[in-house]
Amino acid sequence: MAVEQTTRRSESRSEAGLFTAEVDEIRRRLGREPNPVELAMFGVMWSEHCAYKHSKGVLARLPVRGRRVLQGPGENAGAVMVAPGWAAVFKMESHNHPSAVAPFHGAATGVGGIIRDILAMGARPIALLDSLRFGPPEDARVAPLMRGVVAGIAAYGNSIGVPTVGGELMYAPCYRSNPLVNVACLGIARADRLATARAAGPGNAVVYLGARTGRDGIHGASFASAELAGDPRDRSAVQMGDPFTGKLLIEASLEALASGAVVAIQDMGAAGLTCGLCEMSARGGVGMEVDLAQVPRREEGMTADEVLLSESQERMLLVVERGREEDVLRIGRRWGLEAVVIGRVVPASLLTVRDGGAVVVSLDPKSLAEAPAYSPPASEPAYLQQVRRIDPATFPIAPPQPALMALLAAPNIADKRWVFRQYDHMIQTNTVIPPGSDACVLRLKEAAPVGLALAVDGDGRRCYLDPYVGGMLAVLEAAQNIACVGAMPAAVTDCLNFASPERPEVFWTFREAVLGIARACEALGVPVVGGNVSFYNESDEAIFPTPIIAMLGVLKDVRWHATTGWKRDGDVVVLLGGGIPQLDGSEYLAMVHGVVGGRLRQPDLCATAAVIQCTADAVAQGLVSSAHDCADGGIGVALAECCIAGGRGARVALAAGRRPRADELLFGEGVGRILVSASPSHLPALLRLAERLAVPVQVLGTVGGERLIVGVDGDGARGPWIDAGVADLARARSGEEGAPR
Repeated sequence: MAVEQTTRRSESRSEAGLFTAEVDEIRRRLGREPNPVELAMFGVMWSEHCAYKHSKGVLARLPVRGRRVLQGPGENAGAVMVAPGWAAVFKMESHNHPSAVAPFHGAATGVGGIIRDILAMGARPIALLDSLRFGPPEDARVAPLMRGVVAGIAAYGNSIGVPTVGGELMYAPCYRSNPLVNVACLGIARADRLATARAAGPGNAVVYLGARTGRDGIHGASFASAELAGDPRDRSAVQMGDPFTGKLLIEASLEALASGAVVAIQDMGAAGLTCGLCEMSARGGVGMEVDLAQVPRREEGMTADEVLLSESQERMLLVVERGREEDVLRIGRRWGLEAVVIGRVVPASLLTVRDGGAVVVSLDPKSLAEAPAYSPPASEPAYLQQVRRIDPATFPIAPPQPALMALLAAPNIADKRWVFRQYDHMIQTNTVIPPGSDACVLRLKEAAPVGLALAVDGDGRRCYLDPYVGGMLAVLEAAQNIACVGAMPAAVTDCLNFASPERPEVFWTFREAVLGIARACEALGVPVVGGNVSFYNESDEAIFPTPIIAMLGVLKDVRWHATTGWKRDGDVVVLLGGGIPQLDGSEYLAMVHGVVGGRLRQPDLCATAAVIQCTADAVAQGLVSSAHDCADGGIGVALAECCIAGGRGARVALAAGRRPRADELLFGEGVGRILVSASPSHLPALLRLAERLAVPVQVLGTVGGERLIVGVDGDGARGPWIDAGVADLARARSGEEGAPR
């Protein structure tokens, strides 16, 4: 049973990273003093990274059920039905602290770890996405960190043969010392063959499969559950990956599962062998007897706690039917991997670990797996009163065209091809829409013509201003991105990145963001099937509260999809959705005026859901040629991006309505507005669809020419606000020298 407690930031910790009260609780559960090996195991299993002890009470607010859900939170990854007989398995994880210390290896092993989570569900990994946050790119300390992270993701993903098909990259000063490296993975499995990590069957064998165990990554879970201090030097907690061995492990594990001999499977990632042994036993209500002397090792002289806590990569733990051990061991050896029996399942809920002849661990695995649950105090941060008093209307209106060029060149909006050109996004030949659009699209060969869409979204700046609204916006923007390619949202996995939960103001922002995510998911009917919480993201300063949403969508027919760019001269440009854009919390306010502030309005959830449905239906029915949501930089940037992606211009006139400021109309942000282009012959059907769903529609103009010309209704005498060549827009967004500013 979890023990309700309230943590105190000043409470001391033991060498194992445990609070004093936690050590007392361990003594109570064991009825004795834990030995040093056991205490070290409790240290990693009760770390925030493994135990979710500050977050699980709040996470219970998330909707986790839905008609497609096959597996929700509680296993290695979530699974949803995407076609008759076929399941999509996906999850997102963080590798923030390791990437701050050792960018290449930290990011690479983050990719390897999330791939193994998918593999542990019996699914073949088919796609990766990343969500990255760094300090200002012009900072000399940030550039090598960023290059190392991107190179690490590319090196591991490309080598293991899993394409990185999408992602996002954002910058802000608060991420300077504590970058965020979140990676999601998608896999495919037969719906009736999903694997679990529940050990069962007394007498069944406990099998070690994969690479040898070394000293790398020891205490990695504890390292990920503590604040970074200044410039960390100790890299011993960072794992070292080997993608070639990872590829062999994928094939060997899937073959072993296909043999029917495997009862349960789990990767040895965070907390290593300790996690595999105690979680598999606890989930199955059984115990295990294990001999560490049988564990293959890379290094001589490793102690029992080093073997148990090592987070060496490319390792899986299997429970195999008694009498069929050799079938699985033969598969492992054929793939060039270590494959040995290290123990047996026992009926009693007792984990006994020997190191040769000596017993080094003897305890109930549930005592390790069920950490105390905390109810920390929460209070609204004092800074909110100050930043919410900032009124964008008090700032001067920047000239529209120079402002547009500056926004296109801004790091958060500028072209990210330098990143995704390093990724092999075509391997496995499933990619239909590659990186660069609102979402990626994959063909599901096993269930053609069904397709899958993936998008990842999050905005720490807006969560900083209002975590509840920011949480909602992250979900809604991901859903809009999915709809723009012609898919309907099916499920969410998240990665929630925050500073120390022991500070009341941080825990308040975490709770509010989760509630916002839950509210938006409920409104869209989209379940949260898994995810990750990453706390203690602070060193010199705390990061913005940054919930990241990875969303999966389903296309009934992958052949009917849309991308961002205009397709044909003469098409009409249409804005789906209404709402009033706002400059509060916008990229324009931050980039042009150097201010993060304002008061966010709560989105109209019903209206936004209708726009998402309308867009997805319009694409699926072939009524529109392109679709792109109005996100960072508002409709001005969205129009420019459609021109750049399509290589052609457009002439449009915006409806001024209540005569807002030019900067608000052009660069104001808010969900529920999507730009589409359509053949004039399809416009009547599009209008009928929008009317049926009660979605406001504005016909803005036409596609054609080599310039983007943006005016406003009734202001023809003053000339257009923007009149820029598409080539100039593209140069600005590419960041080339000499681009107009």
